[in-house]
Amino acid sequence: MEREKRILVPMDGSKCAENILPRVEELATDLNRGICLLRVVSAHTMPGGDAIKAQVKVVREAEEYLHGLEGQLKAKGFDVDTHVRYGNHVNEIVDHADGRDIDLIAMATHGRRGIGRLFLGSVAEKVLRHSSKPMFVSHCN
Repeated sequence: MEREKRILVPMDGSKCAENILPRVEELATDLNRGICLLRVVSAHTMPGGDAIKAQVKVVREAEEYLHGLEGQLKAKGFDVDTHVRYGNHVNEIVDHADGRDIDLIAMATHGRRGIGRLFLGSVAEKVLRHSSKPMFVSHCN
């Protein structure tokens, strides 16, 4: 049996990223799609620090964060699943979209410009360049 197509919504824990959720709710309703919340994390430790402990900590925090959002969306009647992946944000988002029943990626962009964009780049822009999936991108201030 084929699983329902879903909208992938990468979340970084920011209010900016969360601002896309009302639009995702509209899209999910209009397109009759489920919602897949994804959080990609990584951990950096000081020399001599416990890298495994740091990884476990960020993954647990990400799971708790996503479960809170999941509960809010399920209370509104949406079919929601959550996933936490560890690694490079762009690679993990693209890989997750390609390996699942995802037919749309919806994400917010912080809209960095100038020197900030040069050094930090835009995850949304990189996902757009590397994914074969259509994207809905919302700019937040």
